[in-house]
Amino acid sequence: MAAEKLRRSKPELVRGRVQTESLEERLDREAREALARADRESSPDRELEIPAAVVCLVCGEVDCTGCEQSDKSRSGIVAIIAWERPAMPMLSRLWATARSTTRDAEGFFELMPDGPILPALRFAMLCELFAVTSFALVFFSIALIVAPDFVKHLALDPAARSVALRLVLLGVPAFAGLLVIGHIAHGLSIDIGATKNGARRARSRALRFGLYACGWDLVPSPIGAIVVAIKEGIRAMFGLTSLLSGLPTRSTNAFLRGCYRLDGEKAKKALGTSYVGAAVVTLGFALLLLIALTILALA
Repeated sequence: MAAEKLRRSKPELVRGRVQTESLEERLDREAREALARADRESSPDRELEIPAAVVCLVCGEVDCTGCEQSDKSRSGIVAIIAWERPAMPMLSRLWATARSTTRDAEGFFELMPDGPILPALRFAMLCELFAVTSFALVFFSIALIVAPDFVKHLALDPAARSVALRLVLLGVPAFAGLLVIGHIAHGLSIDIGATKNGARRARSRALRFGLYACGWDLVPSPIGAIVVAIKEGIRAMFGLTSLLSGLPTRSTNAFLRGCYRLDGEKAKKALGTSYVGAAVVTLGFALLLLIALTILALA
């Protein structure tokens, strides 16, 4: 280094003439040399600083999908569900979440984090109540057109009116509850099928999947179609049919990828288990509901 400084201090010989360097030229040359040294030090061979992996706070694993020993969400960047943002108005949160479960279903369910069950349960019940109520109103409107005499009889006859009111007031929430139970059975059956195929258990997250999947029923319902037409236009409303085609399968496969890291043949087996479990539980509760409503009507 000392020799280099001594060499730089001497005048340079250019084409047989001695040429001394001005102060400005020397400062400019030294600046260029400093930049060249910086470029050499930042070569590709230099070791890169890689941030530490995000690990679960409970089990310490990178690929944790929801520790069995805790109800905490898995570590890392997670998607925040609109329904769980208390700053937004309730109906806005409800619709934004329900729309995400249909229009952006694969991304929504693949990135859906673990979390509390009660907010998801409230979302599910509201979705099904709105959906079932809107279908009941459509059915009543059709009855007014097709069988006006029968509707008049129900309205004027005290005994018939009493039975009809009991069936409506108890039947609507009961049927909504039946749909929620079916979705819960679907979610828990996914967990059973996934663990049978080598995945780690994530029961609470699978339960949240089933509850948030109730958004599938709200969007294509009469009230959901009206909201889509108002917010997105008539074309979007008529496009719901193609959008909903294969929706449960696409959503479940996305959830199996994101939560259980299952794909291919193992995911197909877990998917089959989920549908069988959901069908058995739903049919069983539907039979019980039918019996209960029949007893209520005859009482």
